[in-house]
Amino acid sequence: MIDSLSLIAALDAENGIGKNNDLMWNLPSDMRFFKDTTKGHVVIMGRKNYDSIPEKYRPLAGRTNVVLSRKKDFEAPDCLVFDSFESCLSQLELAPEQKAFIIGGAEIYKLALESGLVKEMFLTHIDKTYGADTFFPNYNGQHFQKTCLFEQAIDEKHEATFRVYRYELS
Repeated sequence: MIDSLSLIAALDAENGIGKNNDLMWNLPSDMRFFKDTTKGHVVIMGRKNYDSIPEKYRPLAGRTNVVLSRKKDFEAPDCLVFDSFESCLSQLELAPEQKAFIIGGAEIYKLALESGLVKEMFLTHIDKTYGADTFFPNYNGQHFQKTCLFEQAIDEKHEATFRVYRYELS
């Protein structure tokens, strides 16, 4: 049973997280941060988020991939599939030192935040607007202690500046 969740997301200047079920930006150092932070842990995602990952990267390597889908016959090769957020939390067992990371999309982020189980969040705040059609849910940040982990300036590989923060429940 899972009694604590971590969450990781990248948000544009309007809290956008996606458009047309796809990632809107290419920020290599943020992708590296995501990979390094979630490696060895469990990543929990919705079916649409899973579908948005290019096939050659599914499942995400070095992590236990969990997909939530209301479709009873949904299959995701080499992934664990649950038909509800609640059944996932009650049935999934973590290894010692392993975290469960919520990686999207918007509906799964909302369920996680409403559950009261999110103890830490890693949020990348991008200083650019991308015309998103999917947004990160509102959350009460006053209960979290915010620490900037790193900043990235615009360069030949990064089209926008951004900062990565760790929010820890205080």
